[in-house]
Parts: sequence; structure tokens; C-alpha cells
Amino acid sequence: MHPTPSTTGEHLVIVGNGMAGHRLVEALLARPQRPARITVIGAEAAPAYNRILLSPLLAGEMEREALTLRNADWYAEQGIELVLGERVETIDRAARRLTTDAGRTLAYDRLVLATGSQPARPPVPGLDLPGVHVFRDLDDADALARAAERGGSAVVIGGGLLGLEAAEGLRKQGQGKRGMAVSLLQRDDRLMNRQLDVTAARLLENELRGRGLDIHTDAELECLEADEGGHVCAARLADGTRLAADCVVVAIGIVPNTELGRRAGLEVNRGVIVDEWLTTSDPAIHALGECCEHRGATYGLVEPIWRQVEVLAERLCATGTEKVAGYVEAPTATKLKVSGVALYAFGPTEPEPDHEVLSYRDPQQGDYRRLLLRDGRLEGAVLYGDTAAGPWYFEQALAGRDLGACRPALLLGAADAQALLDDAATDSPTSPVKEAA
Repeated sequence: MHPTPSTTGEHLVIVGNGMAGHRLVEALLARPQRPARITVIGAEAAPAYNRILLSPLLAGEMEREALTLRNADWYAEQGIELVLGERVETIDRAARRLTTDAGRTLAYDRLVLATGSQPARPPVPGLDLPGVHVFRDLDDADALARAAERGGSAVVIGGGLLGLEAAEGLRKQGQGKRGMAVSLLQRDDRLMNRQLDVTAARLLENELRGRGLDIHTDAELECLEADEGGHVCAARLADGTRLAADCVVVAIGIVPNTELGRRAGLEVNRGVIVDEWLTTSDPAIHALGECCEHRGATYGLVEPIWRQVEVLAERLCATGTEKVAGYVEAPTATKLKVSGVALYAFGPTEPEPDHEVLSYRDPQQGDYRRLLLRDGRLEGAVLYGDTAAGPWYFEQALAGRDLGACRPALLLGAADAQALLDDAATDSPTSPVKEAA
């Protein structure tokens, strides 16, 4: 039996059955009150699944079923109407009614847009050729797995998180079969340039090269070429380099899906613009996750989206008497989801003149750490290899804690540094222990 709904009688419609939309459903069900009627509409035929795990799925490290968050029966058991394989085409804001591409019409009292994003595409000739893929959903993962099984050569465009995961997934999927040679193109001078400093990026590049990836940095893609049958066959770079390509994967980032909101007349910039309570320019419509924009920021990582979900769930379940805290931006940390590679990073990638830089490197173990401090407070960290202390560093940075007392042990790890902090607190003349003595 699903929980007793609130008595408001409101019909909430959530457009999007991705990770953000599903997380919102779970959050609503966890509260004592919820909209009396909830309908979820998803354009994909499959129920919500963990998109983060597409990379290990492509690499053959897990089965398709492991990605499913909840099956269709679960929604029915919770009293939630689930509509799959239909895309919402229009929103009539005056009538509070929407229409799908299947001709279905639904009235709503409140509407949540959780339409996600689509892969960004560079303005490169040949990008529309057969054999050019993106890496965004289950169908993409299936198509790339089939390409890897056929063997040949692949070119991945993009040296960020998604590009690295796609390249390594293709390489691993091709192992033990016909084999696939994978080249990766990065426009910047280093991989993951938004998260890593030069040293960590070079360690990562050397590791991936050792696995067999052909990596090209400072690479400007000029065009994709087609064979006589019209299928992609090569990628040509601005310096004249020509890379054979039986398939090409574009993984240079994402663009918020705003077209539905734009057609409805909502205020849209890069994303659908929302306030602190995820409300759009129409008070009956909210936007959430990768499709929204808050104070100029758009989203591609789960941590800020999960915080948005909590705010919106509180807002949707509020009775009107309690005050709901709004969404506030907060720093996030980055991890790389490539088997056998451990990375943890947050904060600036390059030090500023007033930063104190602490670094440690063990070439034999493949470990590297670099910390950026300002006035004794941690503002950024890059860890490669041993990343166990990463969450502790991040916690200290979020707290704005003065780490002067444990500076000598900061690079040794969380336990040693925390011990010095605890000792300093015990020895402080204002500490409870000292006063009791």
C-alpha cells in the first residue's frame, strides 16, 4: 500500500523519468504528505535507471538490470501513474493541460519539468554521418557495444569525464573480441582540464596510454570524413592528422533540454530559469536538474541536483504555513568512474598568487596529492591514486576550518591530520577539557 496522500487533491505531473524525476518521486513518497495524484511521463521506453552506470555497462562490467532504479510495478504499487515512451509536445499554461506526441492530454495543478539534457555537438562537418554516436542513454550504450564487437577503430571527441568513460568503455568492450583501437581527442592541453592540475592530468594520461588508448591533446577537429557508402571512416585534425574511424563518439558536454519550456513561453536562458524554490516564471510550473538554470548556473553533477530535489519536495508538500528553505549553491567534488583509476578533486585547478600549495608524490605507488590553502583554510584539492582522504579534505573545505594546527600532517592523510586537530582542540585554553581540568 502506498502512503496516505495529502488531502489537497492536487494533480502533480512530472515530465521526465530520468534520475532527477525519479529522485523527486522517492522524496515525495518519503514525506508524510504528498500530492494526492502523481503522474510521471518519460520519453524513454524503460523505467528510470542510473545513467551514471552507463560507463561500466558499456565496459561489460555490469548487467543491464543492475541499472534499473524501480520497475514499472513499483510505481503502480505506490499509486503513481507512469507513462513511458511518450514525449510531451505542448503545454497549455492557461488551461493547465499538456499534450504528448501520442495525442494523450493531461490536466495538472502543478507541473515539474525534469527533461534533462542532450549531448552538445561541435560545429564540425560530417557530424551527421552514419556511425557518429553520442553517449547518453541505454540505446547509445547498446549501439556502442555493438560497434565495439565489430572491432575496427573508434574516435572519441572529448577529454572530460564522459569522454574518458566512453573511450575506456569501448576499449574494454572490444577486448577479447575483434578488438577496437580507440583514439581520444581533447582540445585542451590536458585531460579533465576543469578538474585536474597538469601533474594529475599527466598521470592519468600515462595510465590510459598504458592501457592502449591513443590520446591526442591540443587537438582541433577539422572534419569527419565518409567512405564511398556514406559511413564515417576518419577524423581529420587541423594539423593534418588523419585518424581512421569506424565509429565516432561525441562526448564534449551537455546542453539543457529547454525546448518544451521555451514553447510554453517560460523564461529561458541556457536552461529554464528558476528561483530558489525551483519555480519557473509560471508559479504552477517548476524545473529541476539538468534542464534548469539558477542564478546563471546549470547542472551536470548529481550532488546539486539531489539538493534541488529536497528543496522542491518540501515545496510541493508544504501546507502553506511552514517556511521552506530555498536552494543554495555549494561546492561539489569530482570522481572519475573508470575502473582501476582513482581520482578525487574539488576547487580551483590552478593556484592563485596568495594560495599556499602543498604537494606530495610517490611515483612508485602512483600517488599524488596537491592542496591549495588560503590563510590556513583548504580551498582545493587534487588526489590521484590514493583518494581515501578526499572526502575528509572536502569536509574541511566546506566547513572553512582553519587547518594550521595540522598543516605538517595534511598530506599524510585524514587520520593523522585529524589527530593533530583533536590535540590542538584539547590543548586550547578555551576547550571544555582544559576548563574542566
